[in-house]
Amino acid sequence: MLYTTLGRTNRKVSRIGFGGCPAGVKNYVETYDPGKTDDYGEGVRAARRAYELGINYFDTAPGYGNGLSEQIIGEALDGIPGENLFMATKVRYNEEPDVFKSLEGSLTRLRREHIDLLQLHGDYYTKELTDTLIQPGGMVEQMCRAKQEGLVQYLGFTGECQNAEFYRLIDTGIFDVVQVQYNVLFQHPYDPFFQSGSMYYCEEKGMGIVTMRSLTSGIFQKWMRMIQPDNTFDYSKALIQYVLSNPLVDTALLGMRSVAQVEENVAVCLDTAHRIDLAELHKRKVD
Repeated sequence: MLYTTLGRTNRKVSRIGFGGCPAGVKNYVETYDPGKTDDYGEGVRAARRAYELGINYFDTAPGYGNGLSEQIIGEALDGIPGENLFMATKVRYNEEPDVFKSLEGSLTRLRREHIDLLQLHGDYYTKELTDTLIQPGGMVEQMCRAKQEGLVQYLGFTGECQNAEFYRLIDTGIFDVVQVQYNVLFQHPYDPFFQSGSMYYCEEKGMGIVTMRSLTSGIFQKWMRMIQPDNTFDYSKALIQYVLSNPLVDTALLGMRSVAQVEENVAVCLDTAHRIDLAELHKRKVD
């Protein structure tokens, strides 16, 4: 496995991470039901195989299948020392506003006494929502208390937007890691032509940068099938290579719910010969 340093945390993390959403959510992108014994068991085997192949970054959330994702990862990694893992989960304002209650459930399902990264689970941040989150006694202050009490080591937030409120959360200086939507379709966070976007800003702040939807959540593949129904080409490898070619990305989260997917993704990660120069790709004129 290839590793990098996750921003100012100075922690060594794998270049690809086990994205726990598909393992815990029913029919996410493809037909799958973790409520069924066979699918649940395959999810456990996938997470365990990921660790065996060197993946140490595991990302999950209580909202992924009402705790099933955390439960699967917890069972798969039970007994593995915490120093060998980088475990990340989340708290969400519209699910359980009490951070400590949410975290208690997560720790139980993950079979851990503490975790490495607790993230604010968000998508689109409005001014009103951000005001609520960062107000005295709000979720962000509770997250800071959890860090002070040693239940979590680092704080982060996730976001699918690139608006002013996203940058406002960065500017609080509270968060060590950002998880941002970035892929071949959603390139806003990183523009190598103008050298602009939130990834550049987070890099300046020393934050760890993790990508979600690295494979576009199946949207790119769906688009290809729409315009050319007889096209059977598997774009997954190219989509992963695109994200891993970004020099500012620390870890690319990949949704994995089978041993075969894990092994394929690890092979792509190790295939550095097919990384590309994104700055060269984005050139608009021939030299």
